[in-house]
Amino acid sequence: MNSDLPPPRRTRRGSGAVTLHDVARLAGVAPITASRALNTPGQVSAELVRRVTEAVASTGYVPNRVAGGLASARSRLVAALVPTISGPVFLGTVRALNEALVAQGYQLMLGQSGYVDSREDALLDALISRRPDGIVLTGIMHSPLGRQRLLASGIPVVETWDLTPTPIDMLVGFSHVDVGRAVVDFLYAKRRRRLAMIAGDDERSKRRQQAFHAAAQAAGLPPVPVITVPAPTTLKSGRAALAELLQTSPDIDAVFCSSDLLALGVMTEAQVRGVSVPGQLAVVGFGDLEFAADIHPALTTVRIDGMAIGRQAAQFIVDRAEGREVTTRVVDVGFSIVDRDSA
Repeated sequence: MNSDLPPPRRTRRGSGAVTLHDVARLAGVAPITASRALNTPGQVSAELVRRVTEAVASTGYVPNRVAGGLASARSRLVAALVPTISGPVFLGTVRALNEALVAQGYQLMLGQSGYVDSREDALLDALISRRPDGIVLTGIMHSPLGRQRLLASGIPVVETWDLTPTPIDMLVGFSHVDVGRAVVDFLYAKRRRRLAMIAGDDERSKRRQQAFHAAAQAAGLPPVPVITVPAPTTLKSGRAALAELLQTSPDIDAVFCSSDLLALGVMTEAQVRGVSVPGQLAVVGFGDLEFAADIHPALTTVRIDGMAIGRQAAQFIVDRAEGREVTTRVVDVGFSIVDRDSA
């Protein structure tokens, strides 16, 4: 079998998607034979099934489950994957994405991929086969197989809530590394010198944690103790993490939490233990959730404009689906530190 895939046949949508014809050419069989090998393998030889299966694996091809769908047809359906639908930090993005798509005549389908043992690959396989007009993903950390399938599909893809110079297609987000560094600078300016971090075990949180640790080290500060908790993070895990942190590092004077819920748990546990916030312990969260400004003391936190992420992601998808050129494919929405009473 020839291992070199010829240039994919351009579809009428100009997507560059890998097609069944491409798989058939790579396997050295007719398209109808490739189709039988995939859909009714009992009708062809085991050798043909092997060749076609290897061609599918090599190209990342996912069959189109939309029966009789024309290459020029649009589903007017956009799929979005988030780690969790219970985590409030992504709600603004999902709401803005949905509102912007509905206004343009599109519908949003939402999937939950999870944090640990992510189901993203399985969900992507199901989504790609139904050929939505666009796919919106949370983050940039995808498996090699998932990335290959997305590239091969030709479907417009927007990665969100992260930043990388090598996106799959389009990207709207911010730098988690810059967030970690900025919080160290902020706390240093507040004369805090014994910093700690309580962080979820997801990839984006880990990059903030690593940058926070490196920036503290560069500033000549003591090593940063870190307590890692399972994602999605909760108020309960924040309370337990502070209790553990105070046992091992009782002299800390500031803690950066990877979510506002963790920070709320930290402040609750501090109050129970008689630890003054911010007198003895400055607390910084992440997300600027609705409760952050209304608790006592009001929570200092990193604000991300999730609504802007959702609106821009929707615009990217609609422009591409309707054949408009997207010249700027990476948008950095940035972030800000909201300075309130807890720090």
